Amino acid sequence: MHCRFCNTQLKHVFIDLVNAPPSNSFLTEAQLNEPEVYYPLKLYVCHNCYLVQIDEYRKSDDIFNSDYAYFSSYSTTWVEHARQYVEMIVPKLGLGKNSMAIEIASNDGYLLQHFKSKQIPSLGIEPTENTAAVAREKGIETITEFFGEKLAKKLVAHGKTADLIIGNNVFAHVPDINDFVCGLKTVLAHDGSITLEFPYLLKLMLENQFDTIYHEHFSYFSFHTVQQIFKKHGLTLYDVEEIPTHGGSLRIYARHTDDKTKPVAQSIDQLLKKEVDAGMMEMGFYAGFQQRADRVKYHVMSFLMEQKKKGKTVVAYGAAAKGNTMLNYCGIKKDLVQFVVDASPHKQSKYLPGSHIPVVKENRLHELKPDFVFILPWNIKEEIMDQLAYVRKWNSRFIVAVPTLDVLE
Repeated sequence: MHCRFCNTQLKHVFIDLVNAPPSNSFLTEAQLNEPEVYYPLKLYVCHNCYLVQIDEYRKSDDIFNSDYAYFSSYSTTWVEHARQYVEMIVPKLGLGKNSMAIEIASNDGYLLQHFKSKQIPSLGIEPTENTAAVAREKGIETITEFFGEKLAKKLVAHGKTADLIIGNNVFAHVPDINDFVCGLKTVLAHDGSITLEFPYLLKLMLENQFDTIYHEHFSYFSFHTVQQIFKKHGLTLYDVEEIPTHGGSLRIYARHTDDKTKPVAQSIDQLLKKEVDAGMMEMGFYAGFQQRADRVKYHVMSFLMEQKKKGKTVVAYGAAAKGNTMLNYCGIKKDLVQFVVDASPHKQSKYLPGSHIPVVKENRLHELKPDFVFILPWNIKEEIMDQLAYVRKWNSRFIVAVPTLDVLE
C-alpha cells in the first residue's frame, strides 16, 4: 500500500482493529441469515507526510449508496452547530444574495437550509440519493454525485463557481485526496474561501478515540499534513480553529495562494508549533496507540460480563458508526447489550452490522427499565443524558467507554 497523498510506500502500522463490516451497513431481519462481509480495519502512518490512513478495502460508492443510513438532521446539536456556523460565516465573508455557497456532502440539507432562510444561493453535492431527496424536499438544489476535479470542471463550464465551499466531515471520507483538493481549487472563485471540518488526529490520539476508526474514514489528519496537501494544489490555509464537535475537530479556512486579500492568521503557526511540541513530527509519537485501545476493550468486556453475572440489564443508545467499531472490536453481542435505541427511523427495526444487536425505538427503555444505558456516541453524551434524564427514576445509570470506561453519576 502507498500513501494516498505522497505515494510513499507504507510500512508502519498505526493500529489494527482486525476485521469489521462497514459501520453503516445496517441489516434487515432477512439479511441476518445471509453471509456478512468483513473487511480489514488496519491503519498505517506515512513516515514521509504523517498521514494516517486505511486502504480502500471497500469502494466509496459501495459505502455511500441509496441505503446509506446516516441523516444529519437527527442530531439536534449538529443542526445547531450548522446554524451557528452560518451565522458566523455570512458576515465574516460578506456573503449575500449574489454569492454562491456550495456544500460537499450536504446530506439532508441540515446546513444549507440556513443559507436558504437567508436567501443566499446555495448548491448541495451529495452522493447518497436518499439523503439528497430529503434536501430537495426542503427546496435545496442538490447534485447526486461524488465530488472531484471532473465534477468541479463541469460546474465551472456551467458558470458556477463558489464564493464559499463547505465540507463538514467529508475530507476523511475521500479515497483520492489529491483529486478532491484539486476539485476544490477548480470551483473556488478567485477571492473565495473554503472551510473544512474534520476530526483532529491529535485529539483522537490523546483521548483514545479509536472507535472513530471505521471504513468510511479513509484518512486521519494532523494540521501539518493538511497544510502540505493544500499547498501542493495551490491553496493556502489562512486560518484554523479547534472546535469541540465529534470529540475534537479542526475547522480550516483556505484560499487561492495568489489571493492576497486574506492574510494568514497567527493561529496557523500556533497550531503547527503545538503539533511539533506534541511530537507529531516524529514516528515515535504514533507508537503505543494499539495498547491504549486494547485496554478499553478489556475494561468494557469485564464490566459487561460482571453486570451479566449480577443479573443486571444493559442497553445502548445511539446506533452510531463509532459504536459499531466499539462493539465489533470488543466482540459484544446482544447477550451483553440487549438492544440499541436510536432516534432515526431509517435505523429502527434493523440490526447493527456484525453484532446483530437490534435497533429499537425509545419506548423500549420504558418497557425494560434497564440498569445501564451505554452511550455509544460519547461525543454528544450531554445531549443524550438530557434527553433520557427520566431513566434515573428507576436508578438507571449511563456509561461511556472513551477515553476510558466511566459510569456517569
